[in-house]
Amino acid sequence: MTDDQLLRYSRHILLDEVGIEGQERVLAAHALIIGAGGLGSPAALYLASAGVGRITLVDDDVVDLTNLQRQIAHTTARVGTPKVQSAAQAMADINPEVQVTALQARVDAAALDSLVRDATVVLDCSDNYATRQAVNAACVRHHKPLVAGAVIQFDGQITVVDPRDAQSPCYACIFPPDAEFEEVRCSTMGVFAPLVGVVGAMQAAEALKLIAGVGQSLEGRLLMLDGRAMEWNTMRVQRHADCPVCVAR
Repeated sequence: MTDDQLLRYSRHILLDEVGIEGQERVLAAHALIIGAGGLGSPAALYLASAGVGRITLVDDDVVDLTNLQRQIAHTTARVGTPKVQSAAQAMADINPEVQVTALQARVDAAALDSLVRDATVVLDCSDNYATRQAVNAACVRHHKPLVAGAVIQFDGQITVVDPRDAQSPCYACIFPPDAEFEEVRCSTMGVFAPLVGVVGAMQAAEALKLIAGVGQSLEGRLLMLDGRAMEWNTMRVQRHADCPVCVAR
């Protein structure tokens, strides 16, 4: 680690649980972030500021004026710019040492296989149910830890899936892929802006804990935030023996 790195990351290095060894694991890690919107913005900025060595950011959308109420990686000047390019610029402004790969694409199963295989940790910051299920399935196949978050209106949720643990429930254990599900989006239902910051920052925190080997992750727990009352509820979840995604892992 260089002198500049020791200074830049000193506040993490001062933590007994992290230290130089933990920060070196962060510097060597590769985070895959699916989605560069409300959740992906704070997650990407915090991972870049913490020094995650490589970050791959995937999103097929462009910055729109309606995004700026909550998607803090973007600016008015970058309206019309691909979100991944806009976010990559914001990340470089914070930490030019981080290697950012910006992919303007909507991922399918084949693309996810390649992307997930090369990642240390995956953050699902997407905004639709089908993508969440596809990301989960790819993480299960390749035994990669996944931090999944979601926010709509005044409600947020976050959990960790860790297929390296044979007893860890996957996302499909909690939300079955074949369940009848009414898709809801911020564009039609609205979203309270600070909540995506709260959940996105928590996704970054869980990812850094997994990378550095610090503390206890949210594996086996689904945290749900009621933003109106600002109350958290925890649901303990278990692996389903008949889960169509992780039963054969």
